[in-house]
Amino acid sequence: MAIEIERKFLVKSDAYKDEAFASSRIIQGYICRTSGRTVRVRLRDGRGWLTIKGPGNAGGLSRFEWEKEISPDEARILLELAQPGIIDKTRYLVKNTDGIHIWEVDEFYGENEGLTVAETELGAENESFSGAEWLGEEVTGDRRYYNSSLTVNPFRNWKDTKR
Repeated sequence: MAIEIERKFLVKSDAYKDEAFASSRIIQGYICRTSGRTVRVRLRDGRGWLTIKGPGNAGGLSRFEWEKEISPDEARILLELAQPGIIDKTRYLVKNTDGIHIWEVDEFYGENEGLTVAETELGAENESFSGAEWLGEEVTGDRRYYNSSLTVNPFRNWKDTKR
């Protein structure tokens, strides 16, 4: 069991695709999504995952996360039980210029088409890292950009009223 500490940013260009060293398609749904607590099931690269996330701290920078690999068949069955609103996205992995951190860049499809966000995991809340030219506004802690929120209120519903 671990604490997840991450920073999240909007992406302003697709230059990250030229820098990506890997990509994978992800389908995920939520068995439970209540205030600050989620149970997620995911299919990624033919593998299944079950993840439980707890409430975040006040700034949304860190929170409890537990993850376990499950069989792809179990993941497919659990996706059938998921609440309405499935996330469909491609995740690109990009090495940060600092040589330490990895950017996970998610390009969304379906009702979240047009949204691309990048996040990087940190070892501590005050850990420094360098950005990338293709990064835009920071949205760490903005619940609208949480995947669990995007299943309920997709990007297409509010993209023209972002800020």
